[in-house]
Amino acid sequence: MSITLVGTILIVEDSPSELELMSHYLQESGYKVITASGAKEALEQAISHNPDVIVTDVVMPGMSGFELCRSLKKNPATQKVPIVICSSKNLEIDRLWAMKQGADVYITKPYTREQLLRAIKSVVI
Repeated sequence: MSITLVGTILIVEDSPSELELMSHYLQESGYKVITASGAKEALEQAISHNPDVIVTDVVMPGMSGFELCRSLKKNPATQKVPIVICSSKNLEIDRLWAMKQGADVYITKPYTREQLLRAIKSVVI
């Protein structure tokens, strides 16, 4: 039983294999996916495409996912977009810091397709 969901998700991930996996899970679940390989590109994509949810990694070259969160939450055009952080950093302090930066949900890698979809559904309802 597959439920078609309507929504656009911006994935920010610098690892091509991780980006591919996440895109596959989300497209298979009916989402439209836009991708960015870094935070600066993600800021541009978020403003031009107005996604329903942003899923971002934390550790990226240039600007971290935490900094991206802060920038998105400061910008009136993107401040209401829910942010799901998906990171290999699995310490409680990372989770707390992410929430302080404006993230709505924090999931750790490796994750299952169900965990990813549950995280997204929890912020779009």
